[in-house]
Amino acid sequence: MSDDLLKMVQGRMTPLSKTMGMVFTKVEPDLIEAEMLVRPDLCTTPAILHGGAMMALADNVGAVGTVVNLSPGTTTTTIESKTNFLAAVPEGQKAIATAIPLHRGKTTMVWQTTIRREDGRTAAIVTQTQLVLQAK
Repeated sequence: MSDDLLKMVQGRMTPLSKTMGMVFTKVEPDLIEAEMLVRPDLCTTPAILHGGAMMALADNVGAVGTVVNLSPGTTTTTIESKTNFLAAVPEGQKAIATAIPLHRGKTTMVWQTTIRREDGRTAAIVTQTQLVLQAK
């Protein structure tokens, strides 16, 4: 099932995730993984991943987790996100995001995404709430 979900996500990447160079490596109902190379255009000074770019990575990963768990005829949007920044990710390294569900309900889902550097150090922990909506 993971390969089918991964192919579905890769075929439906958002314009922002494509622009930022996000690559989904694992897509399962209980685990989403993606990575992103820290390029100069994603950095702040001094040559480290911008916090907003890190949050965008986490938001996309958590949203994918919700999407693969949605009931037919529903869609999702982020309604809350909280980020704890713990370490910088330098230019040239990959930011590696891993999301797990904390809650999968009928009207909301909560995902926790941990972003790590290539050396394994935790760079950020993001908790987001996704609202489940009826598709229009």
